[in-house]
Amino acid sequence: MSHSVLVADDDPHIRDVICFALTKAGMTATAVADGEAALSRAQASPPDLIVLDVGMPKMDGLDVCRELRKSSNTPILFLSARDEEIDRVLGLEMGGDDYVTKPFSPRELVARVNVILRRANSKADAEAPPLLTHGRLTLDLARRIASYGGEPLELTALEFAILARLMDKPGHVLDRATIVAQAYPKNVHVADRTVDSHIRNIRAKLAKAGCADGVETVNRVGFRIGPCGG
Repeated sequence: MSHSVLVADDDPHIRDVICFALTKAGMTATAVADGEAALSRAQASPPDLIVLDVGMPKMDGLDVCRELRKSSNTPILFLSARDEEIDRVLGLEMGGDDYVTKPFSPRELVARVNVILRRANSKADAEAPPLLTHGRLTLDLARRIASYGGEPLELTALEFAILARLMDKPGHVLDRATIVAQAYPKNVHVADRTVDSHIRNIRAKLAKAGCADGVETVNRVGFRIGPCGG
């Protein structure tokens, strides 16, 4: 079964290029030209992934992402004509899974889409336990469900993967390179700030659930799982 991808961009040429590349890679691509249409289509018929332009009329990509994240964890790949770190960090902190700057290589974009889809749909390793538990935090690897104190946590696929790696090595400090290698299989390039953005997202979601000590920073080294209420 082919993956469905929603492509949202106000430039018809870019929409055509992306849809052609995705279709050639065996996916089903649907295109819309503005943010309102993207939000409406994603809510009515959730795709497997959304390629979302940041600068669109009626409703920009960041606002679309903000609305979707209230009820959906559909993976999002941001597109932007601006190559500024603050834009990339903001997009990732809002729940985006990756960020590509225009102009881009269609082949690289498809590769990044495939990485996100594999990550979102990968099953737990056959040798891994079905549950990871640390303090009051639990990850159901088989069903990809996270909870804290019995209450569900809404994590993106990448946030789930990073948290699973940290929980799998309690007490161990994982540097950013290790997190990238384990949570971003075969990714082209991931900056340290990208990892930091996802860690901030994880901390914020845990804090909202009542866990103020979920992920600890070890200066100049990396991160480790905190007590998590344990």
